[in-house]
Amino acid sequence: MMLSPQERERYDRQMMLEGFGEAGQERLKKAKVFIAGAGGLGSPVSIYLAVAGVGQIHIVDKDVVELSNLNRQILHWDRDIRVEKAKSAQEKLSQLNPDTEVKSVVANIDDDTVLDLVGDCDLIVDAMDNYPTRYVLNRAALAKGIPLCHGSIYGLEGMTTTIIPGQTPCLRCIFPQAPPPTKFPVVGVTPAVIGCIQATEVIKYLVGLGELLANRLLIYDGWSLKFREVNIKRDPRCPDCSHLATPPSA
Repeated sequence: MMLSPQERERYDRQMMLEGFGEAGQERLKKAKVFIAGAGGLGSPVSIYLAVAGVGQIHIVDKDVVELSNLNRQILHWDRDIRVEKAKSAQEKLSQLNPDTEVKSVVANIDDDTVLDLVGDCDLIVDAMDNYPTRYVLNRAALAKGIPLCHGSIYGLEGMTTTIIPGQTPCLRCIFPQAPPPTKFPVVGVTPAVIGCIQATEVIKYLVGLGELLANRLLIYDGWSLKFREVNIKRDPRCPDCSHLATPPSA
């Protein structure tokens, strides 16, 4: 996974970071990231992972673009209305960075499909808007032993955490019950904030830099423009992850 001269120039500024360098960029180049959802959260996450040089992005969404999506789903434009979101996303991301291979799939993510869809990806990004599918992603991450980067939004508020199987609470530990399904408000800047944090977590994990949002739920309040953290712990009776051993250092 050696970098080409063009890649060295493209990623020059981020490789200047202490501890990043060419070795970190090469780790990004060989990485495969699964993004569930090509909407409000999936747009900024995938955009910033693509321009950072992640080697493969696998993006899955079953929906088509609607006019009401365009206040926040920045991968999609007026011309894309009625186009499948996954295909629209693939087109834009491939233009943003031709060095990143974008694989798009139009499919429903459920217990029957998720393991095959995730395949051999290194990490799952939860960019969904409903908890039943989030729980499916949670179980897949636990089964495969790979991280799940969770993000959710509501209006001008959002939250995110990084789940490491066996080391941190899983999504079911944090949210034992799904809230009732509803149409919720959202301003486009909110998924931009949360999605960028998710992309930051993915890059840090893949390169091996910094401190992840592990065992911490980061809560964003856009009304007051404040962040706060909540320490979270595993539920020993969690139906999804209680079977996983907790490492001695945890």
